[in-house]
Amino acid sequence: MTYTVYGAVRSRAFRVLWLLEELGLDYSHVPAGPQSEEIRKVSPLGKIPVLVEGDAVLRDSTAILTYLADKHGGFTHPAGTIARAQQDAWTFRILDEVESLLWTASKHTFVLPEEERVPEVKPACAAEYARNITRIMEEAEGPYLMGESPLVPDIILGHCGTWAQVAKFPDGGAAFADYLARLRARPAFQVAAAS
Repeated sequence: MTYTVYGAVRSRAFRVLWLLEELGLDYSHVPAGPQSEEIRKVSPLGKIPVLVEGDAVLRDSTAILTYLADKHGGFTHPAGTIARAQQDAWTFRILDEVESLLWTASKHTFVLPEEERVPEVKPACAAEYARNITRIMEEAEGPYLMGESPLVPDIILGHCGTWAQVAKFPDGGAAFADYLARLRARPAFQVAAAS
């Protein structure tokens, strides 16, 4: 079985590439940008990432990560367990408290038409991001969010940490820097980053 991942490495597609590497799965990568003709063939809205498996097409990085982790039994707790509910709570929290702030700032920097951008929103997003990262690191249960092993929410938060650096958001403090260093030292992260 081979997967095809559509999306530029410097996008949420990185999360999918990283997890595929962590799971040791075969895949091909089409590094197309959003709204490109190539993407519109598999994603009518032009959004990335997209995962194609046979005739099945999945769109949304978190849905793809969850599917791959469940299917291949890695980077996740089993569905229907308390540990999985706690893992999902971390995932949803990161999407709400971290990713949404980065996406809002990005939209008002380069995504929205210029006449719709409100640049004044970016400092508020950055300040809230810093507060949220501090609290998340205070609540982490080990070297990773839920203990000794990284899970799907760690992949999302690790990607967001890189996105935040590119967006010139606050660094998140020493604990977050150490956390990101652990994630970035993983061979799968490095292979995906070199894609």
